[in-house]
Amino acid sequence: MDESSDRALLEVADLLALKSTATPVILDCRYNLADPDSGKREYRNGHIPGAYYASLHRDLSAPLQRYGGRHPMPSTAQFQQFARNLGINSDTAVIVYDENRLGFAARAWFLFFFFGHKQVSVLNGGLKAWRNAGETLDTKEAALPLGGNFSAQPKENLLLHYEAVKAGLSKAQWQLLDARDSQRFEGLQEPIDPIAGHIPSAINRPWQDITDKNSDKLKSIAELKVQFDNLAEGRPLLNYCGSGVTACVNFYAQYLAGRRDSLLYPGSWSDWCSHQ
Repeated sequence: MDESSDRALLEVADLLALKSTATPVILDCRYNLADPDSGKREYRNGHIPGAYYASLHRDLSAPLQRYGGRHPMPSTAQFQQFARNLGINSDTAVIVYDENRLGFAARAWFLFFFFGHKQVSVLNGGLKAWRNAGETLDTKEAALPLGGNFSAQPKENLLLHYEAVKAGLSKAQWQLLDARDSQRFEGLQEPIDPIAGHIPSAINRPWQDITDKNSDKLKSIAELKVQFDNLAEGRPLLNYCGSGVTACVNFYAQYLAGRRDSLLYPGSWSDWCSHQ
């Protein structure tokens, strides 16, 4: 694992050490698609001391439109202002966590990575690991600091949108990787989107498979390499899911495993359906 990959993942002990010498920005990304306000309630009931709450629909997504999927990527201006409101500068260490096996923390990680922030890490095991380490929780909402000077520099080459995905299906330039569970991928059930099934040529790698279901911790780097290294015979991996959120979990795992050719279809299946 190279140095940049190593910085992308922190253990509880690493976070404690960092907090003793610096002032990182910690983001609580808990969320529930069926109850969008539950994450903020859980945050108020107890969070890592000093953490701010980051809402998937308010902070980590753009407003819903006809196309772009259920959770569109925030614009450069929106995300830059969000980061500046948290006091984030170009050299600020940002740590993200959730209690959803990275389902939402990885989205936050991807956005910071996409918009060019170099010091962003995921807390391995999330809030569960913090509790298991015997660390305390705070119920006081952290006061916003003075504004930061973060400057968003989007890496547009990491994204492919509907027209490019559709046009590329016959060219096999990349391998589509569907992060949804197998029931949705196979079209046996579809609880959210209007059409069941998957994008032609995609293969299924459920996002939950990169973590241990009991601890919420990531599998070892060696195990992640086994899952992703030999896929697509040297072609880039184009990740998607239902709305571009949990696909970021697979993207993040691929990054930790050393792949630097991964791509994201941010609108994902919900966007694909809107064009059919």
